Amino acid sequence: MSVLMVNESADFTTLKELLGVTDGNLASHAKALEGENYIVVEKQFIGKKPNTSYKATKEGRKAFQEHIDALEKLISKT
Repeated sequence: MSVLMVNESADFTTLKELLGVTDGNLASHAKALEGENYIVVEKQFIGKKPNTSYKATKEGRKAFQEHIDALEKLISKT
């Protein structure tokens, strides 16, 4: 989510490289985030190659910000 908070979108390969995860791990996390309506998955072809990109939804951005706020509150108590 952090990558999608600072970028309009990111494709599968970019996310995989930035996060250092396997194809399966990224796919399962993306599916979970999509299931919560935190991201939108867009599939298309660029030339003859499939391309999957991800975008954070308004709901996803709000949930992520609430998560960051809770972490900051927790840290400030220590």
